[in-house]
Amino acid sequence: MILSYRDLNVWQNSMNLVEDVYKMTANFPKEEKYGLISQIRRCSVSIPSNISEGFMRKNTKEYIQFIYISLGSLGELDTQMEIAVRLKFIEEQKDFNEKLLLIRKQLYSMVKSLKTRL
Repeated sequence: MILSYRDLNVWQNSMNLVEDVYKMTANFPKEEKYGLISQIRRCSVSIPSNISEGFMRKNTKEYIQFIYISLGSLGELDTQMEIAVRLKFIEEQKDFNEKLLLIRKQLYSMVKSLKTRL
């Protein structure tokens, strides 16, 4: 039974993703502290934050909108991590990309499920 956003697998997975992002960006060049590091961390934090905010709204249309914002942040994160790979700040992480894909699928499934309530 889902009593809180904390019970949602997608929220839990996205929280784990935030931890991964912070660990991965810890060794980026120091001059990126206010650039790419900040951008990457902000958009990763945005994913679970918008899931929880939408859940708390208790309005299905608003909830769906917040899930779409999470999806946007996920796309932004994917792009920024690709930039980090191309700039050789990190190597491509297959498991990280698989986590992004899983969360994307979970978010789209949520939208589909929520739309049945409308």
